[in-house]
Amino acid sequence: MDKAIAKADVLIEALPYIQEFRGATIVVKFGGSAMEERRNFESILTDVTFMECVGMLPVIVHGGGKAISRAMTEAGLVPKFVKGLRVTDEATIRVVEEVITHKVNTGIVAALEAHGARARRIDGDTVFQVEKRTAVDETTGETLDWGFVGDIKHVDVEPVRAFVAAGLIPVITPLGRGSDGKIYNLNADDAAAAMARALKARKLAFLSDVPGLLRDRNDDASLLSTLHIREVEELIRSGVIDGGMLPKVKSCVEALEAGVKKIHIIDGRLPHSLLLEIFTDKGVGTEIIE
Repeated sequence: MDKAIAKADVLIEALPYIQEFRGATIVVKFGGSAMEERRNFESILTDVTFMECVGMLPVIVHGGGKAISRAMTEAGLVPKFVKGLRVTDEATIRVVEEVITHKVNTGIVAALEAHGARARRIDGDTVFQVEKRTAVDETTGETLDWGFVGDIKHVDVEPVRAFVAAGLIPVITPLGRGSDGKIYNLNADDAAAAMARALKARKLAFLSDVPGLLRDRNDDASLLSTLHIREVEELIRSGVIDGGMLPKVKSCVEALEAGVKKIHIIDGRLPHSLLLEIFTDKGVGTEIIE
């Protein structure tokens, strides 16, 4: 009986959140280790199915970097990264498109449908208009060129909204199309943030490989459970936000400034971390708010 009551308590705790977010668009960036470990993969997609079942409107933008690297190695290609971004030549973009579209995305859609959800792929190159990414190295002055890697300039949200209105969970690939008609690889964090901004989503959840934003990266107990925009610059100056977390947090700030209400950075390796963050009083990751 005690176990039954405990289960009822969990549902009662979740009730106000279910009521508040019913009908709300939630963009979920799915990637990292959560996609590699089958238990975590199934856990997250069960969470997304639950969200849709209780009336939320989830939209998934996914990555697939590790699967791409494996496929490149099998094809005799050597993965190369510059400032954390994969250099993508013509041979590599063919591998990226094949893996992202026909392996990673297909696997996510199939898993969601196995859990009872209705999901469909949206090819990112039909909704993300991009231009080729270049930058100047601050140290050497050299122009950095990643090949077929794009910066998002426009998002066509109508196909996404049409899927959602039809009761489908859109699962979007991190690919874009340039004005030259060619397909470009996208950073999945950037793609998720751009989609959330364009949809004016209520929430944007990044599934990460860390518990959230840590004041001390070697101490999980130093988790910052809530972060306000006004605190971000100081944390960047002090080095708390750096490395791979820096572009992620900057994308979060841009999304908030564009109308997204709340950002979550969650450990995708923790079972059902998405539900625990959204539907419990305490949460388990970092929330970033205005």
